Amino acid sequence: MRLLIAGGGTGGHIYPALAVASSLRRRASAPEIDWVGGRRGLEDKLVREAGFPLRRLALRSLRSVDRDVHLVLDPLRLALSVPQATAMLARRRPAAIFTTGGYLAIPVLLAARPLGIPVLLWEGNVIPGRSVRATARLASAVAVSFAATCEALHVSRCYETGTPMRDLGSIDRAAARETLGIPPDGRVILVFGGSQAAARLNSAVFEVLPALVERWFVIHLTGDSGYAEALASRQRLPESLRACYRAEPFLREGMVTALAAADLVVGRAGSSTLAEVTAFGLPMVVVPYRFAGGHQHANAEALAAAGAARIVEDEAFDGPALLAAATILDDPTTHATMSAAARSLGRPAAANAVAELLLALARRAPLPSREAVAALSRGGLA
Repeated sequence: MRLLIAGGGTGGHIYPALAVASSLRRRASAPEIDWVGGRRGLEDKLVREAGFPLRRLALRSLRSVDRDVHLVLDPLRLALSVPQATAMLARRRPAAIFTTGGYLAIPVLLAARPLGIPVLLWEGNVIPGRSVRATARLASAVAVSFAATCEALHVSRCYETGTPMRDLGSIDRAAARETLGIPPDGRVILVFGGSQAAARLNSAVFEVLPALVERWFVIHLTGDSGYAEALASRQRLPESLRACYRAEPFLREGMVTALAAADLVVGRAGSSTLAEVTAFGLPMVVVPYRFAGGHQHANAEALAAAGAARIVEDEAFDGPALLAAATILDDPTTHATMSAAARSLGRPAAANAVAELLLALARRAPLPSREAVAALSRGGLA
């Protein structure tokens, strides 16, 4: 069996697709997987590193927002990508397609429909993106991270799977803390904002770092632009407190260890971030990125409504706001209540649930029930 994955642009589109591909690849009768991407996106690096063959369409999967010549060229590239995608699908004949939305999904869905190839479309935000809204009715089924998204899309075969994520395995909290040099009774704050949205969070940490590390351990992912200042800030701490502050520009596989060791997360509200935080049952202080078109705020509100997070607006987030938010760690009852709420939202096996839906489409078999998909996404049996 051959399947095709269409995912490109940002990590928010690529990492969930990679998680589903990994779930498929772990199966006894693993299907052959093709991957189609675009130009300028992260897929050229990430997909090839993961060992999947990548074919690229003419369009740019990671588009700019500047008013420049690309405002004219992007529609032309999109138009060219439709016959490209049609020829590719006609030649490769995948049994089914999985796409994580974005601009790349448009030519793939338009090409797949007349060829009779079923497509599973995934949307990770409460408020669906424009491309997903425009093409959802072309998909054979839709998987979403939030139930409210199904209501917004008005499609009949819509499944709440959660956000596909890497296999978290059975990492042990004590082992994670030992790896990071954190004592069993230490309280740990994990702060990260993503590569493009870390500046506000970095400034808040640097502003009150001495006060933070006097009370808690801090793991801080700064992005490349903030890393030098983080190292300088660490050096200005008293020597006895430097071990309480661990700064890294990014973490890949080490992110699972950091999450396993943490007691509280401070970060943005991207779908993948929220998925991993809730999978670990961690309370969160969410600072929605205000330039994300309202998507992150809606995602954050879903967590806050469930009691798993507190929201601090981007423009209000500074050092004192961070210190105030971190006092969640001083109230065991509040912390435990928020942890339980986060854990109830977690879908650690979302990638397996999405893979099952995709395989059912490929086999032209009846799709599993919504209840079975929900159980599987939480780590149970379908």
